[in-house]
Amino acid sequence: MQEIIECIIKNLVEDKASVSVKEFTENSELKYEIKVNEKDMGRVIGKKGKIAQSIRTVMKAIAAKENKKVKLEFID
Repeated sequence: MQEIIECIIKNLVEDKASVSVKEFTENSELKYEIKVNEKDMGRVIGKKGKIAQSIRTVMKAIAAKENKKVKLEFID
């Protein structure tokens, strides 16, 4: 799933080299911390958080198919 997140994020940003996705496990839940360049944060979040919410929705659907829970956190 980490590769899927990286692929989605890298297609949104200009500075692809600055994209960092770290995976953690918390209480049987997968947690992903996503870091991008400050200039690209607006592209990832979107107006009123719509793009970020769409990414979360896609990832939750993929996780549900594998009987897992997932949480995405965008780090400044």
